[in-house]
Amino acid sequence: MFTGSIVALVTPMTATGSIDWDALARLIEWHVEEGTDGIVPVGTTGESATLDTGDHIRVIEEVVRMVAGRVPVIAGTGSNSTAEALELTRAAKDAGADAALQVTPYYNKPTQEGLFRHYALLAEEVDLPQVLYNVPGRTACDLLPATVARLAPLRNIVAIKEASGDVARVAEIHRLCGKEFAVLSGEDGKNLELMRAGACGLISVTANVVPGLLAAFTDAMLSGQDEAAAAIDVRLQPLHRALFLESNPIPVKWALYELGRIDAGIRLPLTPLSEQFREPLRQVLVQLGLLAERTQGETIA
Repeated sequence: MFTGSIVALVTPMTATGSIDWDALARLIEWHVEEGTDGIVPVGTTGESATLDTGDHIRVIEEVVRMVAGRVPVIAGTGSNSTAEALELTRAAKDAGADAALQVTPYYNKPTQEGLFRHYALLAEEVDLPQVLYNVPGRTACDLLPATVARLAPLRNIVAIKEASGDVARVAEIHRLCGKEFAVLSGEDGKNLELMRAGACGLISVTANVVPGLLAAFTDAMLSGQDEAAAAIDVRLQPLHRALFLESNPIPVKWALYELGRIDAGIRLPLTPLSEQFREPLRQVLVQLGLLAERTQGETIA
Protein backbone atom coordinates (compact mmCIF):
# COMPACT_ATOMS: atom_id res chain seq x y z
CA MET A 1 0.00 0.00 0.00
CA PHE A 2 2.78 2.44 0.86
CA THR A 3 4.93 2.32 -2.23
CA GLY A 4 5.07 3.81 -5.71
CA SER A 5 3.42 7.00 -6.95
CA ILE A 6 0.66 8.23 -4.65
CA VAL A 7 -1.12 11.45 -5.60
CA ALA A 8 -1.95 14.16 -3.09
CA LEU A 9 -5.22 14.82 -4.88
CA VAL A 10 -6.68 18.30 -5.40
CA THR A 11 -10.31 18.86 -4.45
CA PRO A 12 -11.93 20.25 -7.63
CA MET A 13 -14.34 23.12 -7.07
CA THR A 14 -16.66 25.24 -9.14
CA ALA A 15 -16.08 28.96 -9.55
CA THR A 16 -18.26 29.55 -6.48
CA GLY A 17 -16.19 27.21 -4.32
CA SER A 18 -18.57 24.27 -4.11
CA ILE A 19 -17.06 20.81 -4.60
CA ASP A 20 -17.29 19.56 -8.19
CA TRP A 21 -18.12 15.88 -7.73
CA ASP A 22 -18.20 15.13 -11.46
CA ALA A 23 -14.69 16.54 -11.92
CA LEU A 24 -13.52 14.54 -8.91
CA ALA A 25 -14.81 11.34 -10.48
CA ARG A 26 -13.04 12.15 -13.77
CA LEU A 27 -9.75 12.82 -11.97
CA ILE A 28 -9.92 9.49 -10.18
CA GLU A 29 -10.61 7.56 -13.38
CA TRP A 30 -7.67 9.33 -15.04
CA HIS A 31 -5.32 8.47 -12.19
CA VAL A 32 -6.29 4.82 -12.22
CA GLU A 33 -5.80 4.67 -16.00
CA GLU A 34 -2.41 6.42 -15.76
CA GLY A 35 -1.01 3.99 -13.19
CA THR A 36 -1.19 6.02 -9.97
CA ASP A 37 -0.56 3.60 -7.10
CA GLY A 38 -2.63 5.33 -4.42
CA ILE A 39 -4.81 8.37 -3.78
CA VAL A 40 -4.69 10.81 -0.86
CA PRO A 41 -7.87 12.90 -0.67
CA VAL A 42 -8.16 15.99 1.55
CA GLY A 43 -4.53 16.40 2.44
CA THR A 44 -2.88 19.81 2.22
CA THR A 45 -3.21 19.76 -1.57
CA GLY A 46 -6.87 18.83 -1.17
CA GLU A 47 -7.52 22.04 0.79
CA SER A 48 -8.31 20.24 4.03
CA ALA A 49 -7.80 23.50 5.93
CA THR A 50 -10.69 25.21 4.13
CA LEU A 51 -13.20 22.34 4.08
CA ASP A 52 -15.68 22.10 6.90
CA THR A 53 -16.01 18.74 8.65
CA GLY A 54 -19.02 17.68 6.59
CA ASP A 55 -17.30 18.41 3.27
CA HIS A 56 -14.10 16.76 4.48
CA ILE A 57 -15.82 13.52 5.41
CA ARG A 58 -17.96 13.47 2.28
CA VAL A 59 -14.89 13.85 0.04
CA ILE A 60 -13.33 10.82 1.74
CA GLU A 61 -16.56 8.84 1.36
CA GLU A 62 -16.94 9.74 -2.31
CA VAL A 63 -13.33 9.03 -3.18
CA VAL A 64 -13.55 5.60 -1.52
CA ARG A 65 -16.74 4.91 -3.46
CA MET A 66 -15.33 6.11 -6.78
CA VAL A 67 -12.03 4.27 -6.40
CA ALA A 68 -13.95 1.08 -5.57
CA GLY A 69 -10.91 -0.79 -4.29
CA ARG A 70 -8.78 -0.40 -7.42
CA VAL A 71 -5.98 1.45 -5.58
CA PRO A 72 -5.49 2.28 -1.90
CA VAL A 73 -7.12 5.40 -0.49
CA ILE A 74 -5.07 7.11 2.22
CA ALA A 75 -7.40 9.73 3.66
CA GLY A 76 -6.04 13.00 5.00
CA THR A 77 -7.40 13.22 8.54
CA GLY A 78 -4.84 15.32 10.38
CA SER A 79 -5.58 18.46 12.38
CA ASN A 80 -4.00 20.75 14.94
CA SER A 81 -6.76 19.57 17.26
CA THR A 82 -6.31 15.99 18.42
CA ALA A 83 -10.06 15.67 18.99
CA GLU A 84 -10.80 16.77 15.41
CA ALA A 85 -8.14 14.45 13.99
CA LEU A 86 -9.72 11.62 15.96
CA GLU A 87 -13.18 12.43 14.60
CA LEU A 88 -11.92 12.56 11.02
CA THR A 89 -9.88 9.37 11.37
CA ARG A 90 -12.88 7.48 12.75
CA ALA A 91 -14.95 8.78 9.84
CA ALA A 92 -12.28 7.64 7.37
CA LYS A 93 -12.32 4.16 8.83
CA ASP A 94 -16.12 4.07 8.67
CA ALA A 95 -15.98 5.22 5.04
CA GLY A 96 -13.70 2.31 4.12
CA ALA A 97 -10.42 4.18 3.62
CA ASP A 98 -7.37 1.94 3.57
CA ALA A 99 -5.25 4.24 5.74
CA ALA A 100 -5.03 7.78 7.11
CA LEU A 101 -2.43 10.50 6.55
CA GLN A 102 -1.80 12.48 9.74
CA VAL A 103 -0.09 15.86 9.33
CA THR A 104 1.74 17.18 12.37
CA PRO A 105 -0.48 19.58 14.36
CA TYR A 106 0.12 22.99 12.85
CA TYR A 107 0.20 26.47 14.39
CA ASN A 108 0.18 25.48 18.06
CA LYS A 109 3.79 24.14 18.01
CA PRO A 110 3.53 21.05 20.23
CA THR A 111 6.60 19.59 21.91
CA GLN A 112 8.00 16.24 20.81
CA GLU A 113 6.18 14.70 23.78
CA GLY A 114 2.96 16.34 22.62
CA LEU A 115 3.48 14.94 19.13
CA PHE A 116 4.09 11.47 20.53
CA ARG A 117 0.92 11.57 22.63
CA HIS A 118 -1.14 12.98 19.76
CA TYR A 119 -0.14 10.23 17.36
CA ALA A 120 -0.23 7.50 19.98
CA LEU A 121 -3.80 8.35 20.90
CA LEU A 122 -4.93 8.28 17.25
CA ALA A 123 -3.21 4.94 16.70
CA GLU A 124 -4.71 3.43 19.84
CA GLU A 125 -8.24 4.74 19.30
CA VAL A 126 -8.70 3.95 15.59
CA ASP A 127 -7.72 0.57 14.14
CA LEU A 128 -6.57 1.92 10.80
CA PRO A 129 -3.05 2.07 9.32
CA GLN A 130 -1.69 5.58 9.78
CA VAL A 131 0.99 7.51 7.90
CA LEU A 132 2.79 10.25 9.79
CA TYR A 133 3.28 13.45 7.80
CA ASN A 134 6.16 15.79 8.59
CA VAL A 135 6.14 19.11 6.71
CA PRO A 136 7.73 21.72 8.99
CA GLY A 137 7.75 24.40 6.32
CA ARG A 138 3.97 24.59 6.55
CA THR A 139 3.29 23.58 10.13
CA ALA A 140 6.11 25.22 12.15
CA CYS A 141 6.45 21.81 13.77
CA ASP A 142 9.16 19.22 13.08
CA LEU A 143 8.56 15.56 13.88
CA LEU A 144 12.07 14.39 14.75
CA PRO A 145 13.40 10.91 13.87
CA ALA A 146 13.75 10.05 17.56
CA THR A 147 10.03 10.66 18.06
CA VAL A 148 9.22 8.64 14.93
CA ALA A 149 11.23 5.81 16.52
CA ARG A 150 9.04 5.98 19.63
CA LEU A 151 5.92 5.80 17.46
CA ALA A 152 7.01 3.13 14.98
CA PRO A 153 6.41 0.16 17.35
CA LEU A 154 2.72 1.10 17.67
CA ARG A 155 0.73 -1.35 15.57
CA ASN A 156 -1.20 1.14 13.44
CA ILE A 157 1.69 3.51 12.67
CA VAL A 158 3.20 2.15 9.49
CA ALA A 159 4.90 4.89 7.46
CA ILE A 160 5.93 8.52 7.25
CA LYS A 161 5.61 11.10 4.51
CA GLU A 162 8.82 13.08 4.98
CA ALA A 163 8.69 16.61 3.57
CA SER A 164 11.35 18.34 5.62
CA GLY A 165 13.67 18.44 2.60
CA ASP A 166 16.39 16.67 4.57
CA VAL A 167 17.48 13.67 2.50
CA ALA A 168 19.59 12.32 5.37
CA ARG A 169 16.43 11.77 7.39
CA VAL A 170 15.53 8.72 5.33
CA ALA A 171 18.61 6.85 6.49
CA GLU A 172 18.21 8.11 10.05
CA ILE A 173 14.58 6.94 10.25
CA HIS A 174 15.53 3.55 8.81
CA ARG A 175 18.43 3.28 11.27
CA LEU A 176 16.12 3.96 14.21
CA CYS A 177 12.95 2.21 13.00
CA GLY A 178 14.16 -0.52 10.66
CA LYS A 179 13.90 -0.61 6.89
CA GLU A 180 10.44 -2.20 7.07
CA PHE A 181 9.11 1.18 8.26
CA ALA A 182 8.04 2.88 5.03
CA VAL A 183 9.38 6.33 4.20
CA LEU A 184 7.64 8.27 1.41
CA SER A 185 8.97 11.38 -0.29
CA GLY A 186 6.86 14.45 0.35
CA GLU A 187 9.19 16.79 -1.53
CA ASP A 188 8.74 16.44 -5.29
CA GLY A 189 11.91 18.33 -6.14
CA LYS A 190 13.93 15.76 -4.16
CA ASN A 191 12.06 12.59 -5.17
CA LEU A 192 15.14 11.13 -6.85
CA GLU A 193 17.48 11.79 -3.93
CA LEU A 194 14.97 10.59 -1.35
CA MET A 195 14.29 7.36 -3.21
CA ARG A 196 18.00 6.78 -3.74
CA ALA A 197 18.34 7.18 0.03
CA GLY A 198 15.72 4.49 0.64
CA ALA A 199 12.25 6.01 0.30
CA CYS A 200 9.90 3.45 -1.25
CA GLY A 201 7.65 5.92 -3.03
CA LEU A 202 6.17 9.38 -2.89
CA ILE A 203 3.04 11.33 -2.09
CA SER A 204 3.14 13.89 -4.83
CA VAL A 205 1.66 17.23 -5.83
CA THR A 206 3.14 16.96 -9.33
CA ALA A 207 1.35 13.64 -9.88
CA ASN A 208 -1.87 15.65 -10.21
CA VAL A 209 -0.61 17.00 -13.52
CA VAL A 210 1.51 14.15 -14.93
CA PRO A 211 0.42 10.95 -13.18
CA GLY A 212 1.83 8.70 -15.87
CA LEU A 213 5.30 10.22 -15.64
CA LEU A 214 5.42 9.93 -11.84
CA ALA A 215 4.25 6.32 -12.07
CA ALA A 216 6.98 5.61 -14.63
CA PHE A 217 9.55 7.33 -12.40
CA THR A 218 8.70 5.29 -9.29
CA ASP A 219 8.44 2.07 -11.31
CA ALA A 220 11.94 2.70 -12.67
CA MET A 221 13.37 3.50 -9.23
CA LEU A 222 11.80 0.46 -7.58
CA SER A 223 13.04 -1.86 -10.33
CA GLY A 224 16.63 -0.60 -10.18
CA GLN A 225 16.53 1.46 -13.38
CA ASP A 226 18.21 4.49 -11.86
CA GLU A 227 19.33 6.01 -15.14
CA ALA A 228 15.82 5.89 -16.63
CA ALA A 229 14.35 7.38 -13.45
CA ALA A 230 16.96 10.14 -13.43
CA ALA A 231 16.06 11.06 -17.01
CA ILE A 232 12.39 11.41 -16.06
CA ASP A 233 13.34 13.45 -13.00
CA VAL A 234 15.31 15.90 -15.14
CA ARG A 235 12.22 16.40 -17.33
CA LEU A 236 10.03 16.99 -14.28
CA GLN A 237 12.21 19.42 -12.33
CA PRO A 238 10.86 22.57 -14.06
CA LEU A 239 7.31 21.43 -13.27
CA HIS A 240 8.19 20.61 -9.66
CA ARG A 241 9.50 24.17 -9.28
CA ALA A 242 6.62 25.82 -11.14
CA LEU A 243 4.01 24.13 -8.95
CA PHE A 244 5.40 26.05 -5.97
CA LEU A 245 5.54 29.52 -7.53
CA GLU A 246 2.84 30.32 -4.98
CA SER A 247 1.50 28.34 -2.05
CA ASN A 248 0.30 24.83 -2.84
CA PRO A 249 -2.34 24.06 -4.14
CA ILE A 250 -2.73 27.38 -5.96
CA PRO A 251 -0.42 26.57 -8.92
CA VAL A 252 -1.45 22.93 -9.32
CA LYS A 253 -5.15 23.82 -9.42
CA TRP A 254 -4.46 26.51 -12.00
CA ALA A 255 -2.43 24.03 -14.09
CA LEU A 256 -5.29 21.52 -14.03
CA TYR A 257 -7.71 24.28 -14.97
CA GLU A 258 -5.49 25.30 -17.88
CA LEU A 259 -5.41 21.65 -18.97
CA GLY A 260 -9.21 21.52 -18.92
CA ARG A 261 -9.47 18.94 -16.15
CA ILE A 262 -11.11 21.09 -13.43
CA ASP A 263 -12.85 24.43 -13.02
CA ALA A 264 -10.99 27.40 -11.56
CA GLY A 265 -12.55 27.16 -8.09
CA ILE A 266 -10.46 27.54 -4.95
CA ARG A 267 -11.53 28.56 -1.46
CA LEU A 268 -10.46 31.65 0.43
CA PRO A 269 -8.04 32.55 1.88
CA LEU A 270 -6.43 30.85 -1.15
CA THR A 271 -6.84 32.72 -4.42
CA PRO A 272 -6.28 31.85 -8.09
CA LEU A 273 -2.69 31.94 -9.36
CA SER A 274 -1.35 35.48 -9.70
CA GLU A 275 -1.22 36.82 -13.25
CA GLN A 276 2.58 37.13 -13.22
CA PHE A 277 3.03 33.36 -12.70
CA ARG A 278 0.51 32.08 -15.23
CA GLU A 279 2.59 32.29 -18.37
CA PRO A 280 5.75 30.83 -16.73
CA LEU A 281 3.72 27.84 -15.53
CA ARG A 282 2.00 27.55 -18.87
CA GLN A 283 5.36 27.45 -20.66
CA VAL A 284 6.44 24.52 -18.50
CA LEU A 285 3.24 22.70 -19.50
CA VAL A 286 3.99 23.48 -23.15
CA GLN A 287 7.56 22.18 -22.82
CA LEU A 288 6.22 18.90 -21.43
CA GLY A 289 3.88 18.58 -24.41
CA LEU A 290 0.77 19.00 -22.27
CA LEU A 291 -0.37 22.22 -23.96
CA ALA A 292 0.06 23.74 -27.39
CA GLU A 293 1.88 27.03 -27.94
CA ARG A 294 -0.43 30.04 -28.14
CA THR A 295 -1.12 31.51 -31.54
CA GLN A 296 -0.06 35.12 -32.11
CA GLY A 297 -2.44 37.53 -30.45
CA GLU A 298 -4.00 34.91 -28.19
CA THR A 299 -4.47 36.26 -24.66
CA ILE A 300 -3.82 34.60 -21.32
CA ALA A 301 -6.98 33.37 -19.63
